[in-house]
Amino acid sequence: MRIAHLSMRNFRSYAEADVELGPGVTVVTGRNGAGKTNLLDALYFGCTGRSARTTNERELVRFGERVTRVVVTTEAEDGPHELSVGFEPGQPKRMAVDGVRVERLVDVPGRPLVSVFLPERLELVKGTPSLRRAHLDRFVAALWPARAATRRAYAQALAQRNALVARIRAGAGGADSLVAWDRELARHGVALMADRAAAVEAVAERFAARAADLGLDEAAVAYRPRSRATDAEALAVELAERRQRDLERGFTEHGPHRDELALSIAGRELRAYGSQGQQRVALLALLLAEREAIAATREAPPVMLLDDVMSELDRERRSRLVALLRGGGQSIITTTDVEHVPGATEASVLRLAVADGTVLASAAAA
Repeated sequence: MRIAHLSMRNFRSYAEADVELGPGVTVVTGRNGAGKTNLLDALYFGCTGRSARTTNERELVRFGERVTRVVVTTEAEDGPHELSVGFEPGQPKRMAVDGVRVERLVDVPGRPLVSVFLPERLELVKGTPSLRRAHLDRFVAALWPARAATRRAYAQALAQRNALVARIRAGAGGADSLVAWDRELARHGVALMADRAAAVEAVAERFAARAADLGLDEAAVAYRPRSRATDAEALAVELAERRQRDLERGFTEHGPHRDELALSIAGRELRAYGSQGQQRVALLALLLAEREAIAATREAPPVMLLDDVMSELDRERRSRLVALLRGGGQSIITTTDVEHVPGATEASVLRLAVADGTVLASAAAA
């Protein structure tokens, strides 16, 4: 499956734009502020129903307008499909697949998966563990869609247990009433831990190899669960042992919601000790490794959306990155200078130019 066409109406800086995309590498050029990143965000929004850049979705609607709409047309083995997302601030999003309303695009079987690199996504490497946990859970869902329910079940059980902890602190119950929720949380918790461990195992060797390809030797990714339990009974015991501490603090302190995904180089965590250049390469390597792992289990690898990825890489690393991207699947790369993308002038590469709210096929590529 690939993205064949993008249609935007009143999305960020675009009043109206229709964009055809190539099956392999597409290079989008334009000056800073021209709207290249907004184009990638529209693709992400149209495939997932959410922005890759902001949680304040009012920012997605073009200034002075009331509503935005993005339509993504895909090509798959069974023919074309259309995903649409309409949004008006203050109203629920209107999402549809082939004209049929859906509640969540991310739950739609067969939609194109997308993986996005933005400069601000370096927070995934150097930010809080919660960002890496969320990313790991999205990766699990991409690898094995049916397992996405495990994370939701755990989150619901955690919310229920925390609510009960609050009631007990307020004198509305006894600590013994937590026993049942300890068991429920433990049941979903060990399943979540197993999913996360399997996902990291699927990507670990690939991550080290892709990092080495991009000049970052001795890179590693590891799953670090908070609990050492191997079954639900053992995790329930751990929760029981910490019950009084939870009541004192007012929340559940122990469990998979405190896990960590650690990225390191030569045994030193990149979060604390890596340079920004190393962190940037590590993020790229992680996304590429995940793409390969997903391609091994799904019909098609994720579409790679890469924003300003070449500006801080030297010539050799740029060449290696493009070679990896050309290994299969669809990629859209933005840049201010087409010369920063090796092979961009070749006939197999589609070039687009962004300027003044318009997207045109580059004359140089015609």
